[in-house]
This record gives sequence, structure tokens and C-alpha cells, in this order.
Amino acid sequence: MALDDALLEAVAGLGQPVLRFYAWTEPAATFGYFQHYAEIERTTHLRPLIRRPTGGGLVPHDADWTYSVVIPPGHPWHALNAVDSYRRMHKWIRAAFARLGVATELADCCRKSAPGQCFVGWEKFDVLWQGRKIAGAAQRRNKLGLLIQGSVQPPPVGLERKGWEEAMVLVEVGIASLAELKVTPELQDRVTWLAKERYSSAAYNERR
Repeated sequence: MALDDALLEAVAGLGQPVLRFYAWTEPAATFGYFQHYAEIERTTHLRPLIRRPTGGGLVPHDADWTYSVVIPPGHPWHALNAVDSYRRMHKWIRAAFARLGVATELADCCRKSAPGQCFVGWEKFDVLWQGRKIAGAAQRRNKLGLLIQGSVQPPPVGLERKGWEEAMVLVEVGIASLAELKVTPELQDRVTWLAKERYSSAAYNERR
């Protein structure tokens, strides 16, 4: 969460979009920036509970494939409204699966789920595979840029994460060329501060 937040702050200076893949070292759950901690705490036994910089609902993390995309201001994707941005992200996910021989579809409507069961129901344009949701995302857009955080869970049987990540890079949809991100000392210092003072802080995670 800290690195995604820091990348959103820095992306205008980087001048190009960033695609990042990451995983979890232990079971955890993230929840949307505007959600109430007390409600989340009652909904899941998973700990730690971490407030995301993006919106959306409660998302459990364990063996899921997590990623983020950060878009600088001035990029055409930054100018999209939230619905079109969401659809674009999941068309990208779907194209990557198609390259791997996995047929998916974008949900054309919604199916509500109980609190804490984000991957039981789905929202419009979530990615569905064999009649169930396997990919969802959350967004934050401001003058600094656009941050999208997403999760694939559970991944389709038989696929390896490395192959999916390679497919995501090969089929990238209109975010210009991807280059290796060089983490500067300044960016690393900001990540360290955010991790300690914000995302590891009970005062921040329980702030509302």
C-alpha cells in the first residue's frame, strides 16, 4: 500500500504509467479508504486490516494475484471517468487471459454479495470466468494521477502467475511502452515513511 501511494505522488514526475505486481507474505485484508473500520472488523477474522489508498470494499488477500497501475495526469486514461477506466482495466485483464487460452467475460450487470464477500458477487465490468468473479479493482483519481489496485482470485486452474504477468505486459492496452521502474532513494524514503506512519499505524487504519 505504501509503494502504491508513493507512486501516485510521484507519477507526474516519472512521466509515464507504472504497472506493478506484488504478493502477500501472510493472509491479510484491505478495505476502501472511505469505509468504517468498526464495520470491517466485524465482517472478517483476517488480520492485519489495512486501509487502501483507493476506494471499494473489503478484499481478502492470501494467494491472490495483486497488481497496481499508476497513470500520470495528462495521460488519456487519466481523463476517463471512473466507469470507463474500470472497464478499460478489466479489458486488459481479459486480453491477458485470452492470450493464455482462458476465456473470460466482463459482467454486464451486478450481483450483490454480503459484506466481506467481495468475490462472491460482482459489479458491472468485473472479470468473470465460468460464471464467477475472478478479478476486481478499486481506483483513486486526483490531480497527482490515477491509481488502480486490483486482485485476481482465485486464479484459473492450471495457470502460473509468471505467465499471467508476462501476458499483462505483452498485451498492455494503450498505456505506452513499459520500462523498468528505477526506485530512487527519495522514493524509497517516502515508501518507508508511509509504511511506518500510515499503513502500519492503528491510528490511520482505524481513523473512521
